Amino acid sequence: MPAVVVIGGQWGDEGKGRIVDLIARKAQIIARYSAGHNAGHTVVNDLGKFALHLVPAGIFSEMTCVIGNGVVVEPAELIDEITILEGRGVSTKRLFVSERAQVVMPWHPIIDAADEELRGAHAVGTTGKGVGPAFIDKVARMGLRLSDLADADSFAERLSFVLDYKNRVLTRLYGREPLDFDEIFDSYRGHWTRIEPYVTDTSRICQEALSRGDRMVLEGAQGSLLDLDSGTYDYVTSSVPSSTAAGAALGVGISPLDVNRVVGIFKAYQTRVGNGPMPSELSDAEGDRLRECGQEYGTTTGRPRRCGWLDVVAGRYSIALNGCSSIALTRLDVLDTFEAIKICVAYEIDGERVERFPSSRRAITAAKPVWEELPGWLTPTSGCRRFDELPTAAMNYVRRIEHLLGAPADIVGVGPERNEAIIVSPII
Repeated sequence: MPAVVVIGGQWGDEGKGRIVDLIARKAQIIARYSAGHNAGHTVVNDLGKFALHLVPAGIFSEMTCVIGNGVVVEPAELIDEITILEGRGVSTKRLFVSERAQVVMPWHPIIDAADEELRGAHAVGTTGKGVGPAFIDKVARMGLRLSDLADADSFAERLSFVLDYKNRVLTRLYGREPLDFDEIFDSYRGHWTRIEPYVTDTSRICQEALSRGDRMVLEGAQGSLLDLDSGTYDYVTSSVPSSTAAGAALGVGISPLDVNRVVGIFKAYQTRVGNGPMPSELSDAEGDRLRECGQEYGTTTGRPRRCGWLDVVAGRYSIALNGCSSIALTRLDVLDTFEAIKICVAYEIDGERVERFPSSRRAITAAKPVWEELPGWLTPTSGCRRFDELPTAAMNYVRRIEHLLGAPADIVGVGPERNEAIIVSPII
């Protein structure tokens, strides 16, 4: 049975965790393939509200959950999530973590914060969790994998070399205090004792599941517009492999031929955390209203998200980039009280109408939205479970988005609860 990839179609925070939790009940295995604990998924179900940063959203269903080799793992964060889940009655016995996954080390968040400070006005606006520097070390061949923690002698040898290098960077470049070898060694060996039962060759688990014909969902953790190559560079993620669908197979260790469907998750409006261009942003009372109606604050950092109307120029680019066969449109209910709703259907750049998402930093920064206005519906939608139960104006809004994006909406989210969704067409 081929795999389904679930990706974020915007700048993140589209509600991927909620959609994965919804569709995963019909899958046998779910695998997280990118990013680290800088990403956050909020899931609301019968057991309450959960904020997940590393553990796949499918942990609430009876299935195998995998943290793939494309993820960077902060061991203490993983231990905390496991402890919280188990304490609230959620079993983690079917959770597996790739032995090839890179480890977030103590110097990574220090370098993250110090580098942002050096950038000054050009700071990226990272979460400060050290995930970017961990990926940089991965590419620079200076990282540590989870498998490196298993043997005390080999870990000590590797840590000695890398820490000596990093302490020079900390002291000479950033003016920070050096880190202590013994403290780090003892701490991470202690972490290993706790997570060892979960660490294994997860590529083999995924490959064998596919060979049995199991249904698999590959869960992305960041938006496609944050991709290192394809996003709004340089305000993008450092994650490798790609945060697009192309990186999914690589991030869990399966063949690209094993993927046959990509579902893009889009909010019914637009948000972004951190710095970087966002043409449809509303820096006014309307944007503040969207933020408060949607409670748009970061799952990981608590930072207020920048809000605006839906940008289908960026959306079409994301659909084509990922080869999305369909979309899941989330948070439609947030718009229930708006008398009029706008869609950014094009940009104006240097006096010209542009309908393609530009690659130039200067062009995307200069882009001004060209709006199309639709009437609101001023009626609660959270109780709707069939598409034809939606108010006519809400149905028209969804249909217009489908037309502009060129992809059908298989799911329409009308609230945060697991059952507050309209399944137009089953994804699995």
